[in-house]
Amino acid sequence: MKQIAVVSGKGGTGKTTLASSLAFLLENHVIADCDVDAPNMHLILNPSVESEEEFVGGKKAVIIDEKCIRCGVCENICRFDAIYVRDDGSYYVDKFACEGCSACVIACPTNAIELVDEVAGSVYTSKTKVAPMVHALLRPGEETSGKLVAEVRKKALEVAKNEKKDYVVIDGAPGVGCPVESTVVGVTYVIVVAEPTSSGLHDMRRIVEVLEQLRRNFGVVINKYDINMDKTRDIENFCDVKGIRILGKIPFDEKVQTANVMGIPVVKIDGSPAASEIKKIYRELLRILEGGLQG
Repeated sequence: MKQIAVVSGKGGTGKTTLASSLAFLLENHVIADCDVDAPNMHLILNPSVESEEEFVGGKKAVIIDEKCIRCGVCENICRFDAIYVRDDGSYYVDKFACEGCSACVIACPTNAIELVDEVAGSVYTSKTKVAPMVHALLRPGEETSGKLVAEVRKKALEVAKNEKKDYVVIDGAPGVGCPVESTVVGVTYVIVVAEPTSSGLHDMRRIVEVLEQLRRNFGVVINKYDINMDKTRDIENFCDVKGIRILGKIPFDEKVQTANVMGIPVVKIDGSPAASEIKKIYRELLRILEGGLQG
């Protein structure tokens, strides 16, 4: 089973446009949307949810009012300023500030504080017209997106194994933080989507550094390459110096927006220049995977 992750150093580069098209073109695969903070693959593939599982991201402190003697020890010891006093003198924990460190639990003289599981999001297993799909959504204010990404990948691999799939197509989170590292660790091949802008080049360099440190095989796709040929050449020069394979260059194409509005992958639009190039990228990707990543 081969895992293909599509990532970008910043948001808005066209990562999901490419990932959804690859999901449409590939056969016998599972789709995983690992952008758990702001997922949007479902907008294009329109999944039908079959199951939902709660995701426990960690533990939070809770004060049992009946046991609390209002001594203030917990408030003084909390280094995250997560414990407050109400107008009536009772104490409570701000769950968004609490880090679950247990300092207040240990310090409380009446055992009035305990740690409880905190549901941080949900993991969904769904069906689409092209393949099974695993996706998730992190609740607002939660900070365990890397762990939730790992859960999405774990579930996607389970589905792929049970249904004897050949590929897992992963739409990764943007940026270079923990969710991205959790997306690409252990995958077979990574596609980096870059755009020809100053920020696009800067953030592409950052994600390349991450992939090099994690020793992943990867290639670059330049999206909307023709909107700024100078920056496109800068990306090409950077890749040439680093010995990075450029898988393809997708032109600016208004039909991409048309496809997004229609809620379909752009490769389903006839006469689309972007779709034509994505199909070439797909064929190059298969050639690389079938050639043992050496082609």
